[in-house]
Amino acid sequence: MSDVNEISCKSLLRRGFVLEYVTLGWNVVGIVVLAVAAVAAKSVALTGFGLDSLIEIGASTVVIWELSGTGEDRQRRALRLIGAGFALLAAYLLVQSTWVLASGFRPHHSPLGIVWTAVTAVVMFTLAFGKARTGAALDNPVLKTEGRVTLIDGLLAAAVLLGLVLNALAGLWWADPAASYVLVYYAVGEVKEIFGDR
Repeated sequence: MSDVNEISCKSLLRRGFVLEYVTLGWNVVGIVVLAVAAVAAKSVALTGFGLDSLIEIGASTVVIWELSGTGEDRQRRALRLIGAGFALLAAYLLVQSTWVLASGFRPHHSPLGIVWTAVTAVVMFTLAFGKARTGAALDNPVLKTEGRVTLIDGLLAAAVLLGLVLNALAGLWWADPAASYVLVYYAVGEVKEIFGDR
């Protein structure tokens, strides 16, 4: 490997670490904000999105661990850990959302949830783009997969935002748990992708 390639690789690796640490920090703050918003609004979608943030913390931690070492076995284990987190999220949300819809439980409006999910969508889309480019340049499947996880996090933020706005503006209380089904769909898709390729 030439000195130029080695410098470029180190620079890309540093960028990968920075992207993961930013994601980690954002989601740590997010768990606190979402917990407050979810309790105040009694929102299953915000609770689910908070759990998704917890999984994103786990995924970022796994990628930081994987970027610190090498080897296919390490990459396989990292991907499986990310997939297991999404399987747990899908199971929780499926049960909780179904219970909320069946019982007719009506969540309150959540201005804090609306603002946080709107900003989170923008931040996650930006981070996902950076991870996709960096992962492709490094040819690192774990960073690329976690970039898709971050993209999904942005899509989920947008879906939860839509549910919260519909509930707040039109009184469509069922939009909140329905948004959680979107999270289930994407979580199951990611599980299939991760475990189907291995």
